[in-house]
Amino acid sequence: MKLRVVVLGAGFGGLELSTMLSDAIGERLDLTLIDKNDSFVFGYSKLDVMFGRKTSDSVRLAYRNIAKPGVHFRQEAITSIDPVARRVTTDGGTYDADVLVVALGADYDLDATPGLNEGGNEFYSVAGAERLREVIPTFSKGRAIVGVTSAPFKCPPAPSEAALMLHDHLTERGVRDACEISLIMPFGVPIPPSPAASEALLDTFAERGITFVPNRVVRALDPARRVAILDDQSEVPYDLFLCVPKHRVPSVVAESGMTEDGWIPVDPKNLKTRFPGVYAVGDVTSVGTPKAGVFSEGAARVVAASIVAELQGGEQPSPYAGVGTCYIEFGGDRVGRVDVAFLPGASPTGSFVEPSVALASEKEDFGSSREARWFGL
Repeated sequence: MKLRVVVLGAGFGGLELSTMLSDAIGERLDLTLIDKNDSFVFGYSKLDVMFGRKTSDSVRLAYRNIAKPGVHFRQEAITSIDPVARRVTTDGGTYDADVLVVALGADYDLDATPGLNEGGNEFYSVAGAERLREVIPTFSKGRAIVGVTSAPFKCPPAPSEAALMLHDHLTERGVRDACEISLIMPFGVPIPPSPAASEALLDTFAERGITFVPNRVVRALDPARRVAILDDQSEVPYDLFLCVPKHRVPSVVAESGMTEDGWIPVDPKNLKTRFPGVYAVGDVTSVGTPKAGVFSEGAARVVAASIVAELQGGEQPSPYAGVGTCYIEFGGDRVGRVDVAFLPGASPTGSFVEPSVALASEKEDFGSSREARWFGL
């Protein structure tokens, strides 16, 4: 009998888990990988699309290219999850699992911020980045805001990157002097685990005339008056609003009964849920690490090793360490790097490597290595 594994979501976590299990037990594996989309896009590629550096087609990695022993991809919409029976229903059928892994990430709730749909632009989805690709070139003077509407949110460096890349874009067009840029974030500094990275970003903001507004979130927009209303009821005028929308679990996860306080709780050591044979990894959980693909990938490695150990009667892997690397676009073709650790029971820590062209190349290698590993490209 082959081990039936059903993996929900083909992001960093789902792709890494499927690859590891295929490599380890491909001949004994019957893994179904389900995602509603037909392709994968690295989160940082959305910024490239948004600022016209790349087309959306060029950054998509088609799931049809997955060809791994024991792995079958299904492009289907998930309609229900029964964690007790380990049964998943989609618009294409029903799947029963010996092991179920939920890696569906976080969805965006634009309706949670009044006025956002009418007066703002989110840049966290591919569709949002594509829309902004057309909007940003029409902005030539006035006030631009990059604003976070709630926490937690994916890829904490992304708002800072968006502000710096907007600066570069406006400078290249020769209109920067006619524009103001503000960054509104719920943290006291841009990257709380890394004081050095935060200091470097704050220095760069100051050099480029970007106003950093700490410890605030945008609660609403008033499109008629063109103002953003913050959580302290203060108002900031805008002509262009770039938004990090509120994050939430997908509706099908909320309806499954797996969540507590909005996210799926897991054992931080092994990513097991309270349901036997059911794991959860990545943004959909409340494990305590940032909501970023590299952390989902690390969690998936622990889950894969645990599944293989149980199947083969081997030793369980070391606990999930909550470590990861984030690359930060500083503009001018320079990239910095933060190596962070979110160890259970300890305060988060982070080391920083100064931005350079060499790190921009390292970031490219990060992406290409995963393209090769997951898609054979």
